[in-house]
Amino acid sequence: GRLELKEDNIECLLSTACLLQLSQVVEACCKFLMKQLHPSNCLGIRSFADAQGCTDLHKVAHNYTMENFMEVIRNQEFLLLPATEIAKLLASDDMNIPNEETILNALLTWVRHDLEQRRKDLSKLLAYIRLPLLAPQFLADMENNALFRDDIECQKLIMEAMKYHLLPERRPMLQSPRTKPRKSTVGVLFAVGGMDATKGATSIEKYELRTNTWTPVANMNGRRLQFGVAVLDDKLFVVGGRDGLKTLNTVECYNPRSKTWSVMPPMSTHRHGLGVAVLEGPMYAVGGHDGWSYLNTVERWDPQARQWNFVASMSTPRSTVGVAILNGK
Repeated sequence: GRLELKEDNIECLLSTACLLQLSQVVEACCKFLMKQLHPSNCLGIRSFADAQGCTDLHKVAHNYTMENFMEVIRNQEFLLLPATEIAKLLASDDMNIPNEETILNALLTWVRHDLEQRRKDLSKLLAYIRLPLLAPQFLADMENNALFRDDIECQKLIMEAMKYHLLPERRPMLQSPRTKPRKSTVGVLFAVGGMDATKGATSIEKYELRTNTWTPVANMNGRRLQFGVAVLDDKLFVVGGRDGLKTLNTVECYNPRSKTWSVMPPMSTHRHGLGVAVLEGPMYAVGGHDGWSYLNTVERWDPQARQWNFVASMSTPRSTVGVAILNGK
């Protein structure tokens, strides 16, 4: 026989096929629904798959929901979810969001959609928000918000988060599930250049904890090894190094948003084996080797002036050097 799968009959077909254990029909229906996933319907498909015991469909719909969470929360399905389903979403580490404030605002939008009925669920659901990871000013605004002001349990959670900021020396003792960042908010890890099979590489890869995957991104303009790397203004700077033949003074900058490399003004000195670090705005290139001798000189990149300047030299020349920031030094 032949089945015609349509949006208006798919749920009835799938539930009947599950009841009669028609595995091929179940598989076909699930594949159809996977192709139909959209931010406006993924929550409904996820819930329906769970009710029917379709684990593969539920997993795909859940992953789609997490990946597209920013769009999902703007749709009616999200506003109509029961508190139990909201709790499951808020508990997840896998949602693709830029910060914890996004999730709190989504929760407040859901509560206000039916304030009279949902106010009683607020403190229970607020416990799933990683409040200690919010900015102190955001917490102060929460404390004075009418939704939280008269709720003792909400006030306790806000106070817990404030203590986390006010008592940094006690943070090791204040750890809880609410102090653990979600995977998408911890940033990404870049592996840059180095040696390939025979020479310096131009490649760069990005690791995302949320998806547990490495993906290639745009190549550098030239081959490099023994260079310095630092993050400044949410951009990745690659400084100096060698191309396999000569020592470099060139600098490249990678913008993760535009996914492009740009060439920056070069250092005054060619350096490989240098150390690079950012301290309160400026970036420092420390020591290294210029191809002839070890260096004790240090250069500072001024982001506003967009130029390199020499600062005080080290007392000892150093190459293949490690650099770290401690107590503003």
